[in-house]
Amino acid sequence: MTSKKTVAPRKIAADNRRARFDFELGETFEAGISLTGTEVKSLRNGKATIGESYAAQKEGEMWLYNAYIPEYLEANRFNHETRRPRKLLLHKRQIAKLGQAVEREGMTVVATKIYFNDRGRAKVELALAKGRKAHDKREASKERDWARDKARLMRERG
Repeated sequence: MTSKKTVAPRKIAADNRRARFDFELGETFEAGISLTGTEVKSLRNGKATIGESYAAQKEGEMWLYNAYIPEYLEANRFNHETRRPRKLLLHKRQIAKLGQAVEREGMTVVATKIYFNDRGRAKVELALAKGRKAHDKREASKERDWARDKARLMRERG
């Protein structure tokens, strides 16, 4: 008799769905994020937004910029700054790989999700992304619509 471990679903605190439309996403990385206590409590409430956030290398470290984590209301004077840069916890090789892709290939490092893993740690999913032009966005929209219509037709037929 084999026992299967039940995988607890990750609690997603923030999701950047717009990134899938604006960018062509490539390789993804999982990074830890350095947060204060009030930021963690606010993330658990699920009100954070990372729609226009990105990661950049500065002095050999990766930082997450423009991520909005609202103030935790019960913290009064010990609250955090809502849009402060937050340090990302990555291995040196990963930082070097991301930095080279940004410098050489003109790519962007975009935050796609902030979630809590099974151990309760806040993690950020980063993706190497290349910006799409307007005509590429229209083409992607047409493909997505056709896939939806095709699935609907197949369901109707049988």
